[in-house]
Amino acid sequence: MVTTPMPLPDSRTEPDGSAVIRVLSYNVRSLRDDTEALARVIRACAPDLVCVQEAPRFFRWRKAAARLAAMTDLVMLSGGATAAGPMLLCSLRATVERTEDVLLPLTPGQHRRGLATAVVRFAGARLGVVSCHLSLRSDERHAQAGLLLDQLDTMDVPHAVVAGDLNDVPEGRAFGRLAGRLQDCRTVRPWGGEHTFPPGSPDRRIDAVFATGGIEVLGCGVPAELPGVTDADLRAATDHLPVLAALRVPATG
Repeated sequence: MVTTPMPLPDSRTEPDGSAVIRVLSYNVRSLRDDTEALARVIRACAPDLVCVQEAPRFFRWRKAAARLAAMTDLVMLSGGATAAGPMLLCSLRATVERTEDVLLPLTPGQHRRGLATAVVRFAGARLGVVSCHLSLRSDERHAQAGLLLDQLDTMDVPHAVVAGDLNDVPEGRAFGRLAGRLQDCRTVRPWGGEHTFPPGSPDRRIDAVFATGGIEVLGCGVPAELPGVTDADLRAATDHLPVLAALRVPATG
């Protein structure tokens, strides 16, 4: 289902110091696909923050991550191999307060999972941000969702955004655990496409952007009809579709 009642708001700073920002969540499959197509999609979305999953993790991963940032006119904020895959990119509009890469407990026989986190400011708005990629196993995924919420509690921020590949649908336990504490931005203000996987014929929503309660959701969904985003690029870029959200973050007193 595609819901595009109006254009997604552009990034801007409001007179009261609040900030309208664009947050993009994107599983890039270790840049194994068409990186030029990927970069075109990201640039067309004009994000202030990109929550990446499956960033490069092995040989010369920092060089690969820096190349993606340069191709998209962004800078690397945190994560990558040091967070077991999640990574954060940001525009020069962001002022960085601090970053932290968090490794989650390892289940024997499963992939290591982690969180890329940061605290940033946009004009007068102070914001925590977390990029995540949860387990393929239901029990581990549910536990990781709880650990993510615990990490959010330690960040000491008035507002926060969480985005990532949940490997879970909205009816699932892990997705529901996050949505029980945070706004599921797509549900609050649908915009664009709904399903994120697989890219050729998407039939499920396993990627999402969440926000704490004080943030106003202005629109959220797959940017399939955004100017500059083509179906060919979305199919070629990686094995997930991206999720783009426009949010208004209140000024911090």
